[in-house]
Amino acid sequence: MNKNTIRYDICLAKQRLLDIPVDFDGKKSILELKAAGYNWRQMEWWSFYFEYQCLKRLCFDFNVPGDCFWRVKTACFDLKRTINWDLKAKAIKSDDHRSILNDKKAIDDSFNKYGAHGLIVGLFDVEYNDNNRTFQKWHEELKGGKSKYEIERAQRTSISRYRKTRAVLQEILFLLVTRENRHNLHEYRQGRNSNGKPRPPKYMLDFDQVDHFLVCRMLFLPHISDDCDCPLII
Repeated sequence: MNKNTIRYDICLAKQRLLDIPVDFDGKKSILELKAAGYNWRQMEWWSFYFEYQCLKRLCFDFNVPGDCFWRVKTACFDLKRTINWDLKAKAIKSDDHRSILNDKKAIDDSFNKYGAHGLIVGLFDVEYNDNNRTFQKWHEELKGGKSKYEIERAQRTSISRYRKTRAVLQEILFLLVTRENRHNLHEYRQGRNSNGKPRPPKYMLDFDQVDHFLVCRMLFLPHISDDCDCPLII
């Protein structure tokens, strides 16, 4: 593993992400994703909008996608330059301080091949739908009705999650997983496929242990003009 070239990956990514939008309005973001044909139907639209904005800025300096291990979609990574990188987004006020990552064996293969595996994680403050679920109804109408997943979920439980209507980017974390710190990741078992075969396990990141992986961060602080935001890089 060449730490200098990996750090150059990070420096390059930070430069390209300086102008990333920080205030994601739900309707505007979904319509932009729809126009781009990029995951606009997803319930967690804000996570895909972060991914979309990152890929737009990084695709000129990084390979998109990164390496693919086997034919499994979850074994493909978002970006690659010196090493493979995955993009993630997390709501900072969530009760669950964990995020499910990529395929466990694929990540193992990735850092066995290159010495490290990278994560670019956006941390967001989010706002939720009103009690009448106005935003949720708007999104469903735009999609032409409920998805198969939503219908099946409604059959399993009468509880419908509130949808996020706005997401404001607070930080971007640059994390490295290596042989030395990977034991700080947890294993997430997904259950079984429809054919009864077990799904391959994934890694799971506990944000209470994120310091084991943290290389640097970008903090997005309000600018004194109140009409834009600027990152403070640490």
